[in-house]
Amino acid sequence: MTNIMRASPPGLSENEAQETGALFVRAAGRAMQVLAAFHQASGPLSLSEIAARADIDKSAAQRLVHTLLTLGYLRRGPDGRGYLPGIRILDTTLDLLRLDPMVQKATPVLLELRKTVRERVDLSLYDETRLVYALRMQSKRETFYATLVGHSVPTFCTAGGRAALSVLPDDAARAIVTRTPLHAYTSRTAISVDRIMEEIAQARVDGYAVVVDEFVQGEVAIGVAIARDGVPLGALHVAGSLAEWTPEDFVEKVAPLATEAARAILGSL
Repeated sequence: MTNIMRASPPGLSENEAQETGALFVRAAGRAMQVLAAFHQASGPLSLSEIAARADIDKSAAQRLVHTLLTLGYLRRGPDGRGYLPGIRILDTTLDLLRLDPMVQKATPVLLELRKTVRERVDLSLYDETRLVYALRMQSKRETFYATLVGHSVPTFCTAGGRAALSVLPDDAARAIVTRTPLHAYTSRTAISVDRIMEEIAQARVDGYAVVVDEFVQGEVAIGVAIARDGVPLGALHVAGSLAEWTPEDFVEKVAPLATEAARAILGSL
């Protein structure tokens, strides 16, 4: 099963909201903080839990939860206990996926690549310290949980992440790695900034990054950045099992196909 960061940064704190300028609508910001409270939640949240996670007082949380519940962006949990995200959020997710130019252009390319390599193929969107999955085409080994879009993974130890960082100037990439929590996901995860920068430099030379056993035990992955004018937009990933591939054979077969697919996506934008 793929390691996942169900992560996006939490909403703005009260102090941060005050510093965003006169055009910032604090009520809208607080509503987003309430929705962000469900990031990494393992089940329904109580009103008190939402208030604490959103960093707002319980009275404000109660009003916001009632509003979002009425609009369908929140719903009650099983047996009426606690709250969960509502179905209306899926409408917004669909809008993002169907209107994003890269997702539109990448879909047929990834379908063809998946048919050719018969391994997991993903497209992710770049968000500096993380990549967020926007398209996921699974292999026979994957679980339902790993098929969901919206999951995110760190850039420092994933093939797509290192490929995306390799597009940046070395000092900019190092700055992002330095402010990333360098967690060892496996016994082989590189958590030295210098070692990670070496891998990013190699990806810059090769045009793709290779990660073996660093993020998911028993997995080899290739990532190719999709970038424009020196700015990473996202990455294409292909992952295989070390029970079926040697890293050398995987790179030999998949790297040219993944590189060509990424080039086709960029060329169609």
